Amino acid sequence: MTQLPNIITLFRIAGSLGLLLCDVTGVVFWIIYALCGLSDIADGWLARKLKCVTKKGALLDSVADICFVACCAWKLLLILELPQWLWLWAGVIVAIKIVNQILALVMYRRCCFPHTTANKVTGFLLFIAVPMTFRSIVPITIVAAIATFAAVQEGHYIRTRRYK
Repeated sequence: MTQLPNIITLFRIAGSLGLLLCDVTGVVFWIIYALCGLSDIADGWLARKLKCVTKKGALLDSVADICFVACCAWKLLLILELPQWLWLWAGVIVAIKIVNQILALVMYRRCCFPHTTANKVTGFLLFIAVPMTFRSIVPITIVAAIATFAAVQEGHYIRTRRYK
């Protein structure tokens, strides 16, 4: 029973990879998308409820998050017509995240993915905003602002050893 949250997380990784095989305009894509998003909420809640929160589980959750975002980006960003400034902004956020991980590798000899409130809010809002982006770039722009703060805060937590 203590492995259930990690099993759910592994299913999120499999579902994320499954998105690559689906047509974005089809119902199956959006069902898998919703299940992956809900599983992200469920695995953490369940780990806390069962008192089986582990560093391995937190790392696996972060890997699943990266996998989900990467797979969604691969499928969706090719068909979304986003302005160049938003692409550049996304690139800056990715660059900050990469610098954070390089810093963690130098300081701690391992990657660090702080599960801050800002990172959790960013993930949740990104999940909600992506489908809305087909109609307006306002939701994704708001998420980009919050993601920028979260990435900078993550770097601060890593530098000051306040990560979790």
